[in-house]
Amino acid sequence: MSSTEMQADEPVMVDAEEMRRARQRRMEKTGKWLLPILIMCLAIFMWDRICVWNEIPRYILPRPGEVLATLIEDRGLLFGSLVTTLKITFLSLALAVIGGVGLSVLFTQSKWVEMSFFPFAVVLQVTPIVAIFPLINIYVDNQTAKLLLCAWIVAFFPILSNTTLGLNSVDRNLLDLFKLNGASRWQTLWHLRLPASMPYFLGGLKIAGGLALIGAAGQSSGLASRIIEAGYRLNAPRLFAALILISFTGILIFLVLSYVANRILRRWHESALTQEH
Repeated sequence: MSSTEMQADEPVMVDAEEMRRARQRRMEKTGKWLLPILIMCLAIFMWDRICVWNEIPRYILPRPGEVLATLIEDRGLLFGSLVTTLKITFLSLALAVIGGVGLSVLFTQSKWVEMSFFPFAVVLQVTPIVAIFPLINIYVDNQTAKLLLCAWIVAFFPILSNTTLGLNSVDRNLLDLFKLNGASRWQTLWHLRLPASMPYFLGGLKIAGGLALIGAAGQSSGLASRIIEAGYRLNAPRLFAALILISFTGILIFLVLSYVANRILRRWHESALTQEH
């Protein structure tokens, strides 16, 4: 085969490879949404069939159609409780971000501060909230403050831990470069440490968003009160409707925070670049 023929065949091979990669990317992009939807539909179908085949009473396990009908009929009650839960969730998440990032900066600036206070943050994280809530219930009078404190406790540590790790994971060569150029500690923090810690912070934020919702919904207020009330009354359709509503809310919070993280990191960080390319 002559060199001219080989040169003529080479672009065709490259084009075929590019087409294969483009087709694979399209399939992955479609499958990322299509496969979970198909699995969910199959699970709902099997749920309905199990109820029919075994003649399970609705107060034990309602059919999906009954849950959907209850969600529509009781939408005023359920969505009103959801608004209360979301207020606590976002307020506690905002407080966790402020407190977590602020303490992380202090930890980075002083190892003595980190060694002194980080163990207390670990104690808050490993102590079950169900054990802490009775104490909060005794010492705090305001109901909103009680719920805020519970949700903040569970959402605070992931942001503190991840941001501290990110601030301490800066490339040592870049730190030396900043020192050689006479940068102050605050200039190094603002121009080097904070940007480098952004992926870690955003990862902690995604975790904290779900935990804040769990903390807000884990006490007897908002949707949690509707779930407890439905359980006492054996109103299984409303109980399942509230559970599904809070589950989809948690998924939505995670997707929104993931989208925000991707938009922030997509032009420079490997995790977002991999998702795009």
